[in-house]
Amino acid sequence: MAQETADVIVIGGGPAGLSAALNLVRARRRTLVIDSNRPRNAATLLARGFLTRDGVSPLELRKLGRDEVERYDEGDVAFAVVDAVRPLDGRGFRVTARGVRGAADIDVVATAVVIASGLSESLPAIPSLRAYYGTHLHSCVECDGYEKSDAALALIGESDDLAERALLLSQWSSDLVVFTNGVGAITADDEARLVGRGVVVERRRIDDVEGERGVMTGIRLQDGTVVERVGGFVRPVWTPALDFADGLGLERDAEGLIVVDAKGRTSVPGMYAAGDSTPPGPQQLIVAAGAGAVVAATVNRDLIGQSIAEAASVLAAPSQ
Repeated sequence: MAQETADVIVIGGGPAGLSAALNLVRARRRTLVIDSNRPRNAATLLARGFLTRDGVSPLELRKLGRDEVERYDEGDVAFAVVDAVRPLDGRGFRVTARGVRGAADIDVVATAVVIASGLSESLPAIPSLRAYYGTHLHSCVECDGYEKSDAALALIGESDDLAERALLLSQWSSDLVVFTNGVGAITADDEARLVGRGVVVERRRIDDVEGERGVMTGIRLQDGTVVERVGGFVRPVWTPALDFADGLGLERDAEGLIVVDAKGRTSVPGMYAAGDSTPPGPQQLIVAAGAGAVVAATVNRDLIGQSIAEAASVLAAPSQ
C-alpha cells in the first residue's frame, strides 16, 4: 500500500467533517475525508432544522455532502475506520485506516488533522426500544419535538438531567410522562417543578415498549401496568468515538470530549476538532456544520501562517 499525502485529513463524514472539508477544498487544500459510514443517527428517517434541507434523510444529507466535496479536484472521501493517528517528527501526522465496504486500506500523511468523528451511543436496556428508535422514539428534543407536538409522550432515561430535558420537552406537549426506569435521578424539587408544568414522573422500572404493527402504543412497567404513549424521547449515554486518538495527548473534559478553543484548535498543534466530539457534545446537524466551517477557516489560516514562517526561516538561514 503506497503512502499518500494530503494537506488535511478530516476524520468523520458527518455534517461537521463534510462542512470542514468543503470549505477546505474551496481554499485549494488537498483534503481527504475518512469516514466509517456508521453514523449515529442512521436510524433517524428525517433530519429537521437544517436550513434548505428540513426533512431530508440524514443519510441523503451525508451523500450530498460527500458529492459536493468530491466535486472538487482537491477533495476525496474514503470509507474506512481509522486505526491510529501518529505525529511525525517535525510537523504533520500519519493516519492509517482499515477500508470498509470493500474500500482499500489507507496510509496517508498530512500537515493537519480535523477530528469530527462524533459519538457512539448506548440506550437503556429495554428489549424493544430500538424497534421504535428513529421513528416513534428520538434522542434530540430540539430536532424532533415539533413533530411530536401535543402527543402523549414518554421521556425515558437513566441520567441526572431528566428534569431539565422534561421541562424542555413540555414546550411541545402537555401530556408527558418521565420514566426514570428506577435509575434516573429526579429530586423532590425537580418533581415539584415538573408537576407545575403538568408532567408526571414515573419511577417504576420499565419492562418493555409496547406496539402494534410497528406503531408504538405504550410503556409496560415491570408490575404489568401499561402507560399509553404514542411516542417520545430517550436519553442515551454518549461516548466520544476517539479510540484512534489514544496517546496523542489531547486535552479532554470530564465527559471525554476534546477541549478546543473558539476556533476549533485542540491542545495538540496541527490538530483540530469540530462537532459532537467537542463540548457540549451532541449538537443539531446545522450547528455541527457551522462548527466545521469555522474550523476550516482556522486550518487554512494556520497553514498560511506556517508557510510564511517556513519561508522566512529559509531566507534568514545563512548561505553555505
